[in-house]
Amino acid sequence: MTKKGWSAALALLVAGIFTAGAAAAESSGPQQFGAVSEARLRHADGEPDQWLAPGRDAEGTYYSPLDAINDKTIDRLGFAWNYALPTSRGLEATPVVVDSVLYTTGNWGKVFALDAITGKALWTYDPGVPGQWGRYACCDVVNRGVAVMDGKVYVGTIDGYLDAIDAATGKRSWRADTLPGRGPGDFHYFITGAPTLAGDLIVIGNGGGDFAGARGFITAFDRRTGALRWRFYTVPRDPRRGPQEAPHLDKAVKTWPRGYDWTAGGGGSVWDGISYDPELGLIYFGTGNRAPYGVSQTHDDDLYAASLVAVHGESGRLAWYFQEIPGEGWDYDADAKLTLADIDVAGKKRHVLMQASKDGFFYTLDRATGEVISANPYAHVNWTRGLDPRTHHPIASPAGDWSKTPKLIYPAPTGAHGWQPMSFDRKTGLVYIPVIDAPMVYINTQDRRAGLIEGNFDLAFFFPEDYDPEGLAGLLGHLPSLAALDSGKPPRSRGVTRAFDPIRGKTVWEQPGFSVWDGGVLSTGGNLVLRGDAEGYLNAYAADTGRVLKRIDVGTSIMAAPMTYRVKGEQYIAVMAGFGGGLMANPFPKGSAAYKHGNAGRIVAFKLGGAETPKPPPIGEPTPTQPPQAEGSAAQISDGEVLYNRYCSRCHVFGRGLLPDLRQMSPATHLMFEQIVLKGAYQVKGMARWDDVLSRADVEAIHAYLIDQARQDYAASHPQAPDERN
Repeated sequence: MTKKGWSAALALLVAGIFTAGAAAAESSGPQQFGAVSEARLRHADGEPDQWLAPGRDAEGTYYSPLDAINDKTIDRLGFAWNYALPTSRGLEATPVVVDSVLYTTGNWGKVFALDAITGKALWTYDPGVPGQWGRYACCDVVNRGVAVMDGKVYVGTIDGYLDAIDAATGKRSWRADTLPGRGPGDFHYFITGAPTLAGDLIVIGNGGGDFAGARGFITAFDRRTGALRWRFYTVPRDPRRGPQEAPHLDKAVKTWPRGYDWTAGGGGSVWDGISYDPELGLIYFGTGNRAPYGVSQTHDDDLYAASLVAVHGESGRLAWYFQEIPGEGWDYDADAKLTLADIDVAGKKRHVLMQASKDGFFYTLDRATGEVISANPYAHVNWTRGLDPRTHHPIASPAGDWSKTPKLIYPAPTGAHGWQPMSFDRKTGLVYIPVIDAPMVYINTQDRRAGLIEGNFDLAFFFPEDYDPEGLAGLLGHLPSLAALDSGKPPRSRGVTRAFDPIRGKTVWEQPGFSVWDGGVLSTGGNLVLRGDAEGYLNAYAADTGRVLKRIDVGTSIMAAPMTYRVKGEQYIAVMAGFGGGLMANPFPKGSAAYKHGNAGRIVAFKLGGAETPKPPPIGEPTPTQPPQAEGSAAQISDGEVLYNRYCSRCHVFGRGLLPDLRQMSPATHLMFEQIVLKGAYQVKGMARWDDVLSRADVEAIHAYLIDQARQDYAASHPQAPDERN
């Protein structure tokens, strides 16, 4: 037998052993909890019943070989069970299922373990995060999942801890602090991404690049003890503090502006998208924007912001990097999830890393060397004229330069693809991308009203449908009309499920979604692509043609990616449902399930022959309430508008949204307004105190502005009788 034949035989033997072991665990003996090994995760295809990691396998494909639910049987898919989560905040995790136990996260880093057949809770874990940490978590207090191995469940908490939990009991085994320090500025760090297993390490990144003082890094801990093994910084520190921590930073600091204000932290946060190749021993991740967002088309590279990076797992030393956008200035993070695959390129098998980046380009890199194999647009872009064929760096375009005048730029800062997982189907060879086909108006705020938005921002941005030059004039001064902002494409915002050939760089099919913030994608061996949407439907498409096969009305808006597993011969599809995330600063879309039914979080599972899915009861249209009679001066209301937009509007929007519309405050809340904002009276509800940046006069101005807005809202919905107007 040839060497290749022996390898194939050995792989089949290993797969058979794992499959038999899983079957035995289901049929006899004591229940196993979290019994994932390195070998088991590496050979996940040998156990199609399981979903062992957030992306199912170590490659992060979000693809399952299971095929009992397929393009022929999908009509019989129905409700199996439902688990109500104690939250109305955004839910972004894809559950993990190991030996008939489902593990997943809610908000703040809470963990839930459920029976995967019935949905019955086995245990819950609450990390006890102080409410103050919700203040700086961009975007929302979400969490994207857990890692499971050797009887432990690993989760990152919003306040920057990595917790290891006993998979059988839900009791914490150990806790590691991922932050370099815990001073006042460290509220700017948080964790929303899932940990990644890398041999005997557990690796986690941190968010925070949108706020002053945050410096990007990933940290590796011993997965058995929680001991710190190494920390890799993505951007340099102030060179006046002495030598950099590692050689790659000595190179990086030379690429930053001479006059850079290092108190801004640098950014480059690793808030999602970490992968590991056990054969090469390399850990891969993308990095976020430089902080602050700079004016576009600068002449500094700002290494290693907006880059794909590989580090050696053993040492934490740089292996290679590719900077997608030197001098990035559009908020096009490179943090979108990474997929590892072996694909044929020009007749040769290549071990690749793939990413549908926020910037609208699909990158395929050799994962051993970082060589760019291809980089093709998968969405409409006008911020660049294209990529240089040699360096694959963007070619400057006047259409993308918002430094002097506002511009309508594709894609929006949300990216053409954000955190929502894409899926790679080995059978079709296609990736299925949740695409955000939308522009935004970019406005340089450096010479406009100072401090418009809290955080590391030099700009403001608006979807076309939210862009109101007249209404924004008080904040931003004179602005051009939308018609005057010619982008070369009609200014509309839409979400699309797009099947993309990574070899040819071409779209094969697409299906329109409901909103720009619909859910992630699952593909299966049953020729299925499944994706939830904000309208509250779970949509099933044919993986080869894109034909719509079925739509299930779940009744709750969906952002997370579905997953599938099999227990005792029965295949299930499960998804977390609940809206939020990056749309905290926008009201729920009208017609969405969140708008019609509220936003109570759920985990919903489906199976063949299941029932009709129960939906939450509808809620009525919001009715404006009459505000207090107190009036502020015109100057006070104007100041309050600026302060509200800077500090409050990121979470509290006008309209039905994730958090309360502050125009609709009750009389009791009006009376407590100062105690809530300055003293933290509602910290138990997740509302932080703001007395470190707001004075009593500031709070009075914000309150006056809200009362004025409430009065206008009430008057618009309660027209006076003719005799009262005379």
